[in-house]
Amino acid sequence: MTSLALYVAVFLACSVEAVEALTIVLAVGVTRQWRSTWQGVAAGVAVLAVVVAVLGPALTRLPIGVLRLVVGGLLLIFGLQWLRKAILRAARYKDLHDEELAYRREVAAAAAAGTRSRYAVADWYAFVVAFKAVLLEGLEVAFIVVSFAAGRAALGWVGVAALAAIAVVVLVGVAVRRPLARVPENGMKFVVGTLLTTFGVFWAGEGAGTHWPAGEVFLLVILGFVALSAVGAVAALRGAGRRPERVSA
Repeated sequence: MTSLALYVAVFLACSVEAVEALTIVLAVGVTRQWRSTWQGVAAGVAVLAVVVAVLGPALTRLPIGVLRLVVGGLLLIFGLQWLRKAILRAARYKDLHDEELAYRREVAAAAAAGTRSRYAVADWYAFVVAFKAVLLEGLEVAFIVVSFAAGRAALGWVGVAALAAIAVVVLVGVAVRRPLARVPENGMKFVVGTLLTTFGVFWAGEGAGTHWPAGEVFLLVILGFVALSAVGAVAALRGAGRRPERVSA
């Protein structure tokens, strides 16, 4: 069950980031040209592959106690960040992410930009925008994948979950040739944030010397506490009795 929750977290995290990257890549590819766009995508994927290949083995060389503390800390950082944004959006303190609006903005920017070639790339703008989209949206997921793999020693299966998510998003996006605006991103971020925070607390606690009652079964207790706390935070913010101020970050 622990492994299933881990793979679900990776799959959903990769799906969310892939949807956001796809929006930018589609806008640039449709507006500019696909060859340079795909070159940028390939370059971004290559950099992410290097990050995973270098960081993964480096983490596994750490002593087990230090490894759990580091991995738990990383997952807590990412999990609380995702959960914070999901809570603010669910409480209407932060606007929901609008893929259609993001797509239109990227199309307008791509149409207004000049065209110049550089090195072996015919359209440098399309290359750079696609590269940055893949790298920036994928970097956080790469760290999550490596952290889970280091914590559970299952890089192969974690990688399969990540690649499956990316493949599904790309295939659907290419088929419809539109941004995937109907994907419930905030709900997915809420789940991912809850799961990452849960694993982060568990592994960081183990690294700090905590002996959890019933071992991994105690993950369910932590999961319930985190989920209820997040839902309670949404309810408290909604019932605060004042007009919410939009949060930009």
